[in-house]
Amino acid sequence: MLKKNDDIELYIDAFSSEGSGIGRFEGMAVFVDGAAAGDTVTAHIIKVKPNYAVGKLVKVLNPSKDRIAPDCPLTATCGGCAFRHISYEAEVKMKREKVENAFKRIGGIEKDLDCFIEAESPVGYRNKAQYPVGFDRELKIGFYALHTHRIVNCENCLLQPEAFADIVAVIRKWIAEFGVSVYDGETGDGLIRHIYIRQGSVTKEIMVCLVINGDEIPSEKQLVERLSGFADIKSIVLNINKKDSNVILGDVCRTLYGSDYIYDELCGVKIRLSPLSFYQINHAQAEKLYEKAGEYAGLDGSETVVDMYCGAGTIGLSMAKNAKKIIGVEIVEPAVEDAKVNAELNGIENAEFYCMDAAEAAQMLSEKEIKPDVVILDPPRKGCAESLVKTVSEMSPDRIVYVSCDPATLARDCKRFSEFGYKVEKLTAVDLFPRTVHVETVVLMINK
Repeated sequence: MLKKNDDIELYIDAFSSEGSGIGRFEGMAVFVDGAAAGDTVTAHIIKVKPNYAVGKLVKVLNPSKDRIAPDCPLTATCGGCAFRHISYEAEVKMKREKVENAFKRIGGIEKDLDCFIEAESPVGYRNKAQYPVGFDRELKIGFYALHTHRIVNCENCLLQPEAFADIVAVIRKWIAEFGVSVYDGETGDGLIRHIYIRQGSVTKEIMVCLVINGDEIPSEKQLVERLSGFADIKSIVLNINKKDSNVILGDVCRTLYGSDYIYDELCGVKIRLSPLSFYQINHAQAEKLYEKAGEYAGLDGSETVVDMYCGAGTIGLSMAKNAKKIIGVEIVEPAVEDAKVNAELNGIENAEFYCMDAAEAAQMLSEKEIKPDVVILDPPRKGCAESLVKTVSEMSPDRIVYVSCDPATLARDCKRFSEFGYKVEKLTAVDLFPRTVHVETVVLMINK
């Protein structure tokens, strides 16, 4: 019987959906972070449950053919990446299997991927970073350790542009020099919660946002003077978040320097970005994802397209030139305002955007006697509510194009749509998040 603190020899034959290696010991599944499929390892058991155990990697006895030397010194401690210890080819294979297995096991849909679009580069691809700030015997700015809220200091993350590290270094020095307090999640005291940086991948414009547990910061002038020395920084913003919550951003922003917004271009569309705007973090791969979504939409200029969860309107606006009309629906008001501005910026006159939930949108469309030919869905990780699946199905579009960052909830929702007569016709995975467990997927469903 496996017990806590046992040291066992274990052959790893698979990956979990969260990137842990999986082996079996006397029939029990054992999950080991940092292990690779094909490894034989020594694992120290740290948790035993009735149906599984968790082990800590002690030693790799016989390495997998896919194992490589990690290129980041924080691989073993930071929770940001899952696959710096295996080749990118092995990572792609794992992600392909993750998507296909979700459709088979959760969706009951036997459908292999039509295409897997690999990343151009697994380095420096993120256009946004959110660094938690804390104090544990010293100032900590970086990322959370795996499965914890303990911050690991990170001077230079390989997933971020090099400029981000320079900006964080300036803020780190400012905090230390002026004795600015940092947030303590247990007590609710302290001021600086997160450093949030985003960059336009085409324009190179940078926005720096400090998320604070208060209304203002001390030594504001000194911070602005130091950051405004970066030529690409076009906006410095405070975001107010006084809530006892894991949600990073609050609802109120105040600009300290420059513009309230920065700009970028995606699929030939100029995009205005505020701190609260949703925007895909991998620009090169996002263009490929939206191009595939446009291909699946199959527009010839005669269609009315309803873009649910439209955010700042990026997907719908990228399709506008091929559609009769784009109707965007989003419940976050600042995002809707961004979408309207983005349409104006690009001279797009056949797009309109509404701040409402799906049920309200369906009622509005019904009253206007509008029947969509295509519905675009790009929900958050939790997927669509059952009521939304029913609402969209009752609209009876010819095609549904569903973009998802979680294959499990996507497969579940495709199964729900199948109960209303929709069939998965095409399926593509796009690797927007190299070196992490996440993978984006786009599906075409047709009305049978």
